[in-house]
Amino acid sequence: MTFKKYLPVLAALILFPAAALAQYRTDSLSTRGDTLVLTLDDALRIALSENVSVKVADKEIQRLKYAKAGSYSALFPQINFTGSYQRTIKKQVMYMGGNDDGEEGGGGMSSMFSGIMEPIMYYIQQLYQGTGVPYVPYVAPETETTSSSNDGIEVGRWNTWSAGISASMPIINAQLWESIKVSGQQVELAVEKARESRLGMVSSVKNAYYGVLLAKEVFNVYKSVYENALENLQLTEKKYEAQKASELDLARAKTTFANAIPNVYNAESSIILGLWQLKAVIGMDLDENIDIAGSLDDYADHMFYDIHQADSVSLDGNTTMRQLELQAEQLASAIRMNAFAFIPTLSASFSYSYNAMANDFKFKQYQWTPYSFVGISLNIPIFTGAKRIFDIKQSKLQAAELDLQKQNTERQLRISVRQSVQSMETAMQTYTAAKDALESAEKAYDIAAKSYDVGRSTLTDLDNAQLGLTQAKLSVSQAIYSFITAKTGLEQTIGCDFLDDQGKVDLDGSYK
Repeated sequence: MTFKKYLPVLAALILFPAAALAQYRTDSLSTRGDTLVLTLDDALRIALSENVSVKVADKEIQRLKYAKAGSYSALFPQINFTGSYQRTIKKQVMYMGGNDDGEEGGGGMSSMFSGIMEPIMYYIQQLYQGTGVPYVPYVAPETETTSSSNDGIEVGRWNTWSAGISASMPIINAQLWESIKVSGQQVELAVEKARESRLGMVSSVKNAYYGVLLAKEVFNVYKSVYENALENLQLTEKKYEAQKASELDLARAKTTFANAIPNVYNAESSIILGLWQLKAVIGMDLDENIDIAGSLDDYADHMFYDIHQADSVSLDGNTTMRQLELQAEQLASAIRMNAFAFIPTLSASFSYSYNAMANDFKFKQYQWTPYSFVGISLNIPIFTGAKRIFDIKQSKLQAAELDLQKQNTERQLRISVRQSVQSMETAMQTYTAAKDALESAEKAYDIAAKSYDVGRSTLTDLDNAQLGLTQAKLSVSQAIYSFITAKTGLEQTIGCDFLDDQGKVDLDGSYK
């Protein structure tokens, strides 16, 4: 079998991946003129302003601030305008005089009137004596006793109108004062939850950013493998034409070259997917062209410093512990608020209104009469079926449950801190070993390449050296990536603030 039979296949193997790599070099995001190149600081700043979870948390803070401001309104007078209209369906009936048996009957009023008029008429009679004017004695009118006592008198009018202003204001209300304090604590809890969202978002952005850096390093490694495989294939072809290499060596070179192509494409796809993930996290349009600056080697210099011991790391900044502390304060306030329900309350009230009653709707002829009052009411709680006592016991049990939850959460966080610190220490040791292995692998590959060039080693030796070099490069990149991701997790666990006093993004972390 001659070499000419391999020319079409060899041309396809060479030209197709070469064209693909050329396309990546010319169409890569890092080389496009309209590409936005982001540093990690830039990505965090965009995320802090565009991330949806951060926006929602900020709106929740503002909502609870409004709720807190609204709770203070209960301390001020509550003034209302009132107006009412009543249409009487059946008027009230007023009965005057005796009982239903007719004793004194309706004549009660007549008898009373006669008892008043008889002395007066007697006095008038004495005045008329000697004047010649005839005296007419007073005779009381006849009354229907039964009718007046049984039918009664309807009182009131058909239409009743009222309009006025009423006001009320608490003077002493300890339970209300404590509830206002609880509203302030809810705002503090919302602020801490917003901080939790920001810390989680920062960790997500960092991990996505570091993931793209790792994907780029992997791409560079596999691109180097591809280029070496292509160079070795060309060298093997020359040797084969000069009858210094066997057909088996040429087949192996082709196989190595073909195997290097999928790794390049997979690495390139990982970069694209990583950039999509980064854009989604920071809240950018997925169709916008972005790239990131820097490389994993930029973070290698920050790996070697003294890490605090896990037991000495403070959890005061941990957002979960802070939220539990705020919830404990809320429960303490709830216990006091339930206890204050036993305290009497004092409130003041005022009302001023105009009233009118009529049987028609001739408003211009209505007679409006004012009515007003001011008063103080005292409310002394005595008995509510022991509800307040049970409410206090319930709040105390919730406080005890929360205390147990705090203890368990702190233990879990301590474990997380130890894991992060251990991962960082392991990554540093791995990095040191991988760097030494990389130096040896580079020397071994150079020696194997030169030996193969002069015919002192086989292609298998060169492939083995290439494999060792690839693994060493990937190990170095993976060690750096493991360190910075563990560091990010530690920062999130201890609640490391990411903004300095000037509001700028601080990526170094305050635990150093």
